[in-house]
Amino acid sequence: MGILNVTPDSFSDGGAYLQLEPATTAAWGMLDEGAAIIDVGGESTRPGSEGVSLAEELARVIPVVEHLHGAPLSVDTSKAEVARRALALDVELVNDITALRGDPEMAEVVAESGAYLCLMHMQGSPRTMQRSPQYDDVVADILAFLEERLRFAVDAGIDERLICLDPGIGFGKTIQQNFELVRRLDVLVQLGRPILVGLSRKSSLGRILGDERATTGPLSASVAAAVAAYERGATILRAHDVREHVEALTVAAAVVGT
Repeated sequence: MGILNVTPDSFSDGGAYLQLEPATTAAWGMLDEGAAIIDVGGESTRPGSEGVSLAEELARVIPVVEHLHGAPLSVDTSKAEVARRALALDVELVNDITALRGDPEMAEVVAESGAYLCLMHMQGSPRTMQRSPQYDDVVADILAFLEERLRFAVDAGIDERLICLDPGIGFGKTIQQNFELVRRLDVLVQLGRPILVGLSRKSSLGRILGDERATTGPLSASVAAAVAAYERGATILRAHDVREHVEALTVAAAVVGT
C-alpha cells in the first residue's frame, strides 16, 4: 500500500503532494514500482495534529481521486462524506483510523457501497494519543478492541471478508509497545482477517537507532520492520518508499517459500 498524503503537515511528506500534479505523478509512480493500492489521505494524523474541516478534506482528496480514475485506490478518512464521495469515484477501500467510531454514518456508507474496509486501533485522538499511553497488555488489549470493532462492522452489514485490521503502530503506543505488537503479531493474525501494518518512516525507528528526538525513521529501518512484520503474518504493508519495500518483501517471500 503506497502512501499519498495530500496534506501540508503529515509527519514525513507533508506538503510534498499538496498540489494535484505532483500527487498524481507520485501515485502512478508508486503503482509502477509495484504498489497494489494507493492510500490517499487529506488529513494529517501525526501525533499532536489538529483536524481539518470536511470542506478542506474534500478539496484535497477528491481532485486527486478524480485524476487517478482507474487506479486501485483507498481513502484514508474518518469522515463519512469524504468516504461517500470517494467511493462514488470507484475507490476500493476505506481506511478508517477510528475503526468506525469517528462518524456515526461511516458504517452505513461502507456497507451500502460494498467496499473494503480497514479498522485501526488508536488510543485517544491524534492530538492526545502520545501522552503516556497505557495498556494492561498491549497485544491483548488491542486484540480485544479489534475483535469488538470487527463484530460491530459485521453487525452493521459489512461483509467480514472485506475487512482488514490494523494494530495502529504509533497511534497511542510507546516505542516498546510498537515493537511488541510486531513481535507478537501472530496473536492478531488469529482473528482471521488480513493484518495491515504501517511502520514506514515512523519516529520509533529513528529513536531505536539512537536519535531520541527523531520525528522520522530511515528507509533501512522501515524496510527491516516491514520484513519482520511480513514474517509474522502481516498481509498489507503501508509504505512511503514503494520500490524498496516491494524488492525486500519479494526476497523475503522467496526465502520463506511463499
